[in-house]
Amino acid sequence: MTVGIIGGSGLYAIDGIEGVERRRICTAFGETSDEIVTGRLEGVDVCFLPRHGAGHRILPSEINHRANIMALKMLGADSVISVSAVGSLRENMRPRDIVLPDQYFDRTKRHEDHTFFGRGVVAHVSFGQPACPALRGWLAEAAAEVIEAQGGGSPVVFAKGTYVNMEGPAFSTRAESEFHRRMGFDIVGMTSLAEAKLCREAEMCYQAMALVTDYDCWHETEGEVSVEMLIDHLRANSDLAMRILPGLLRRVSDGRDCRCRNALSTAVVTDLSTAPKATLEALKPILGRLTGA
Repeated sequence: MTVGIIGGSGLYAIDGIEGVERRRICTAFGETSDEIVTGRLEGVDVCFLPRHGAGHRILPSEINHRANIMALKMLGADSVISVSAVGSLRENMRPRDIVLPDQYFDRTKRHEDHTFFGRGVVAHVSFGQPACPALRGWLAEAAAEVIEAQGGGSPVVFAKGTYVNMEGPAFSTRAESEFHRRMGFDIVGMTSLAEAKLCREAEMCYQAMALVTDYDCWHETEGEVSVEMLIDHLRANSDLAMRILPGLLRRVSDGRDCRCRNALSTAVVTDLSTAPKATLEALKPILGRLTGA
């Protein structure tokens, strides 16, 4: 069992990994955001990748999500935990709180980059439940354990929520923020949806740990979001995420009851015996179970 960890804004490395190796993985979909750090944490094999690269040099719209997820798959990861900064669309979801989204709404323009399929192979995965309920449950327990150990109270962990994925890199307009609130969305971010879609196609369990840094720009007394106002929250959130991850790894089980790891069983429409060889080769890490390759 191997757990992939994708770090977002403010989380560019993880302390405590034993037997560290830095891997540059070549994928059929191009280069990953950075080197992938492999090793063991809490006795579990892990692969860590900062989605924005070291030094935070890649825009959300520039991230090669397909390469990132494919590389984690090639390294043997069967589940992925994603850490990201988000804006809150709810009064009760305050900066430094944690949301574990169970639903997504897509407002991006790069749908073709959010699937491995095409080029002669067609598949339609089930995505009604886009996050893994087993991972979400363990992550909620681990977060609650850390918060209880520090005396309870703030921050609060929300065990579900709807993440609306905008493209950026600019933050929301006031009109967009108010629209998202009226639609009933809970948090807004720029990165997680593509990872969730690709992990499902790769038959990997996925759960995001969304760290609230701001109230987007709808809040009447908080003012508009800016990079300056996020820094302190990012530091605190990243420290909290670092303390939660070991608890998750102690809980994660290879025998989890979910359908994520069999997502392609009834999803592939194409007769693979007629598919282009180049496409089958590119998809070998995720189609190998079906083709016997």
